[in-house]
Amino acid sequence: MDHSPTPETRTAPPAATSAAAPVAPPAGRYSRADDRAADRRLRVAAAVCGVLFLGLIAWLGGSYLLRETKLNGTVPTFQTVSDTEVQLQLSVRKSEGTSGVCTVRSQGTDGSVVGQSDFQVPAAGSSYDEVVTLRTTARGTTAELLGCTPDKG
Repeated sequence: MDHSPTPETRTAPPAATSAAAPVAPPAGRYSRADDRAADRRLRVAAAVCGVLFLGLIAWLGGSYLLRETKLNGTVPTFQTVSDTEVQLQLSVRKSEGTSGVCTVRSQGTDGSVVGQSDFQVPAAGSSYDEVVTLRTTARGTTAELLGCTPDKG
């Protein structure tokens, strides 16, 4: 049995709609008002999160940049004088009237610590530049500033 449409049962194609008249979706099928409200809430939440994130970055950056370091030291040069001594230049920038202690260490060729000492930084002046001698237990190949700490007071 042939089920192909006969000329009598064929249906006409739907009438072409005018291009000028928009076809509206069925009522209630797409809730455009709810989507707009959700989009607005999402944009507001994103803006609030963005402002909070930028505020956090500004606060962290500002606290890092504005933090006042009372003693800021470096070891620009050093020289191994013997198997038991390393001479180093200790340069410290500091606030006027601030005294403290800077800790320096030296390491041997195998990376082990061969000498470590604290050097007193006097309160006078706003800088301290001095060549100091660090005693070692073996030949030192480095001179490293571990840090400077202001005196309590």
